[in-house]
Amino acid sequence: MTNVKFNRKPFEGTFNNLVNDLFSEVPVFLQKEFNQPERKGFVPVNVKETDKAYQLDVVAPGFEKADFKINLDQNILTVAVEKTNEVKEETHKQIRNEYHYRSFKRSFTLDEKIDATNIEASYINGVLTLNLPKKEVVKASATEIVVK
Repeated sequence: MTNVKFNRKPFEGTFNNLVNDLFSEVPVFLQKEFNQPERKGFVPVNVKETDKAYQLDVVAPGFEKADFKINLDQNILTVAVEKTNEVKEETHKQIRNEYHYRSFKRSFTLDEKIDATNIEASYINGVLTLNLPKKEVVKASATEIVVK
């Protein structure tokens, strides 16, 4: 009889864990590229719709208001951050450093329903909120035509 020891229960965890278990021969640098979408400038965004506006919530902790560059060119809204990791002279030994600021750029295509002149942005607690107000729809009023 052979004893087999598992570090975790079989099929526990994510799909990435299953793939890593099956393909343990893949070089480590390739595994990191597949498992880290943030390397390509990915930043999560939530989009909400209300009666009067759309709201974009960009999750970007650790930045300051001045770091954001928000541009509207034609009908493309672009949110970008350029941040470089500053090298500090430290007096202590760094054992592990997992906290990094990464630059990103996301673009959104706006349609004719958005009032582009009144877009507002705020940055509170690591979330950049963009308020995209809807244009007021002018409905044609019904007119009565008199038969002569």
